[in-house]
Amino acid sequence: MLNLKGRSDKKSKNIIGIIQSCLILVLVILIIFMMIQISWLQGTARVINYAGLVRGATQREVKLEITENRNEELIKYLDDILSGLRYQDGHYELVKLYDKEYQEKLKIQSDYWEKLKTEIEAVRSVGYENTDIVNMSEIYFKMADETVFAAEKYSEKIATKIRTIEILSAFDMLCLVILVIVQTLMAMKMAVKNKLLEHRAYTDAHTGLPNKSACKELLGNKEIISEPTACIMFDLNNLKTVNDTMGHSAGDQLILNFARLLRNVIPEKDFVGRYGGDEFMAVIYHTSQTEVEEILKCLCLEKDRLNNREDKMLIDYAYGWALSTNDGKYTIQTLLDKADSYMYENKKLCKRYRLMSEVEFF
Repeated sequence: MLNLKGRSDKKSKNIIGIIQSCLILVLVILIIFMMIQISWLQGTARVINYAGLVRGATQREVKLEITENRNEELIKYLDDILSGLRYQDGHYELVKLYDKEYQEKLKIQSDYWEKLKTEIEAVRSVGYENTDIVNMSEIYFKMADETVFAAEKYSEKIATKIRTIEILSAFDMLCLVILVIVQTLMAMKMAVKNKLLEHRAYTDAHTGLPNKSACKELLGNKEIISEPTACIMFDLNNLKTVNDTMGHSAGDQLILNFARLLRNVIPEKDFVGRYGGDEFMAVIYHTSQTEVEEILKCLCLEKDRLNNREDKMLIDYAYGWALSTNDGKYTIQTLLDKADSYMYENKKLCKRYRLMSEVEFF
C-alpha cells in the first residue's frame, strides 16, 4: 500500500515537473514573441511618423510650386521617404509593414505621387491656373491620410497582440507560482511524512520509547567517551509469569508501566530506550556515581509506590550499571556490555533471593 502511494506521489511529482517545464518553455516563447512585437511596434510608430511627414510635406511642396518657389530637395526627400516606406530602403531606417490594407493604400499613394509630380512639372511650364494641381493635392492628401490611418490600425493590432501576450504571460507566471506553491507544499508534506516515518522507524510502538534500532544506532557510535557517562541495563523479572497467568495483554501493560516508570524518573536530558522484549537501557550523560545511585534509589521508591496500590501486576526488575572513567577506553557499547554483565549478576541474585523466600515460606 505504501509502495503504491509512493509510486503515485512520484508520478504526481513527475507530471508537475513536466507541466512546469512546459510552462517555462511557453513563457520563454511568449517573451521572445513579445520582444519581436514591441520591436515591430516601435518600427510602426516610425512609419506612422514619416507617413504623416509625407502628407504635410507634400502640401508644402504644392504651395511652394503655386508660389513659383521650386524645391527639388523637398521632392527628392518625399521620393526617398515613399521608397523607404514601400521597400524598406534608404537612410531613414523605415520598416516594411506586412499589412495588406496598408500596402494597398501606400501603393495607391505612391502611384498618385508620380502623377502629382508630373502635374508639378506642368505647373512650372504653364502655371498652376492651367493645371489641376490644387484638386490633385487634395486627393493626394486624403490618400496619405488613409495610408496613415491604415498604419495606425496595424499599430493597434500589434498593441492588441502585445496586451494579449502580456495577459497570457501573466497567466503562465501565475500557473508557475501555483505549481511552485504546490511543489513547496508537497515537499513540506513529504518532509513531515519522512520525519514521521523516521520517528516510527526509531520508536517502539507500544511504549513510545526509542526502539532497538534507535538503541543500536546509539551504540554504533564508536567515539571514545570524554565526559563521565553511565549506562544502565534493566530487565523485567516477572514478565513471563504475568503472560502465563494473566495473558499477554497484561504483560504488555506491565511493559508499558515499567517504561513510564523509567521515563518519569530518569531525567529528560538522558536516553531511555527499549532494547528488546523485557530489556531496557538508559544512558545518563555528564553524571557521577552519586547521581546514578540517586536515580536508582528514586526508581526503587517509585516502583514500591506503584506496587503498593495492590496491583496484581507487580513491577520487579534486575539492573546493572557502569560508569565511564577517565582512562579513555569506553565507548557507549563497551560501557553497556559492562552494565549488561552486572545486570545478569543482579538477576541471578534476584532469582536466588526469590527461591530462598519461597523455601522459608513453605
